[in-house]
Amino acid sequence: MSNKNKPRIAIYAGTFDPITLGHLDVVRRGLKLFDQLVIGIAENPKKCPMFDLDTRLAMVNESLCDEKNIKTVAFKGLLVDLAHEHGAIALLRGLRAASDFEYEFQMASMNRHLDNNIESVFVMAREDYTFVSSSFIREISSMGGDVSSLVPTPVLQRLKA
Repeated sequence: MSNKNKPRIAIYAGTFDPITLGHLDVVRRGLKLFDQLVIGIAENPKKCPMFDLDTRLAMVNESLCDEKNIKTVAFKGLLVDLAHEHGAIALLRGLRAASDFEYEFQMASMNRHLDNNIESVFVMAREDYTFVSSSFIREISSMGGDVSSLVPTPVLQRLKA
């Protein structure tokens, strides 16, 4: 199979604790650029997630059940190894504000150092979501605040539970 017939696969990775409408926006925009997205849900116990890995996987799957060409996987380890495992040519990342850029730039540079054949592709968050982060969602929700306009229904149901 030549490269022209090979699907363009990208990895979109994160802890997704929980997944937000901003994340879903990046996924949908990524599907316009790539034939397939592998959503890598990082175990990352250092972050002390609110939701366990199985719940995060379920929320992502339920939130994207209408989308085609998406595969969700749990992973730990290097992102470039996940990319190799799935034949990905790119790492998809969302940028909300200038403050995200420095961290993302460093991560992209390190990933390029580890494998210069895998590109990092950045999409800017829609203006509606530039202030949305999973940590804000967790904090606001834990204090009884309304996050219904910022998260998909499967997340909202679990936050209320």
